[in-house]
Amino acid sequence: MENFFEIKIAGCKRQLPICKVNENLDIAAFVMFNDVEITVNSAKALLKKCPKFDYIITAEAKGIPLAYEMARRSKTGYFVARKGTKLYMTDPIGVEVKSITTDHVQNLYLSKEESDALKGKKVLIVDDVISTGESLGAIEALVTEAGGVIVAKAAVLAEGDAKNREDIVFLEPLPLFFK
Repeated sequence: MENFFEIKIAGCKRQLPICKVNENLDIAAFVMFNDVEITVNSAKALLKKCPKFDYIITAEAKGIPLAYEMARRSKTGYFVARKGTKLYMTDPIGVEVKSITTDHVQNLYLSKEESDALKGKKVLIVDDVISTGESLGAIEALVTEAGGVIVAKAAVLAEGDAKNREDIVFLEPLPLFFK
């Protein structure tokens, strides 16, 4: 029998499966893909808590539905920091990141056109979950390198000690399960 963690997010109750990270740690897996109700309600609730911005940026891939919905609702644009360079990306800038849900170091990239668009603009960083802050730090580095001004960092959930951070906006805390 699978274990679940029950949580209420933006008025939506969900059962999150408990997944093993390593011998000492389990997490409750939160995946927004395919959950339109959570995405829409979370975007609406987060926008109420965030300052004004020109653009949204998120890391590929789980934050994309949230960034899209927040951009649509706020009538702004959004960018996705890609996990790899693409043929159509001219002169990309990149940074390294190690996330709790990934077993290896990854890179995040923006094209020259994307980084040029962020220069001097107010940027809201958005993600589904902030945990260790590694992904967040990588996106911050990208925005800074592009010359953007970070006005806030927002997530649906703050996992573990992230709930104690004063530099993020989030809807609900999400515990870590230590063994």
